[in-house]
Amino acid sequence: MALTREEREQFLAEAHIAALAVDAGAGRAPLTVPIWYQYEPGGDIWIMTGLDSRKNQLIQAAGRFSLMIDRLDPTIRYASVEGPVIETTPATLEQLREISARYLPAEKVDGYVDAAWKDHGEQVVIHMRPERWVSSDLGQV
Repeated sequence: MALTREEREQFLAEAHIAALAVDAGAGRAPLTVPIWYQYEPGGDIWIMTGLDSRKNQLIQAAGRFSLMIDRLDPTIRYASVEGPVIETTPATLEQLREISARYLPAEKVDGYVDAAWKDHGEQVVIHMRPERWVSSDLGQV
């Protein structure tokens, strides 16, 4: 069954690892990589990546990307969302802390943030406005 708007937005708001896909150019399959993301129902999605990363370069060239998330328990459910990039800004320490706290146990956040801020190089936050959705809950097949 397709998810309602409220169901798919709530599902996306949960802390899942997403598969990001972006056009990689002529003669190439899309670049598809796992990524952390942040989302609140009704809002825009944001991701954080390296300023000089291939991922950022391809997203800026394409002007859009998609995310796909899924789970197997308690039911088989997925949602895919695609849309345009609406803003790219330098990442802040607060944003790194926010997204890290979404995925890591509380006791690991400070150590990870300190190391990532120091070692990962300049980061950017890319905001995407959800435009197209595909979603389903297949139940307990």
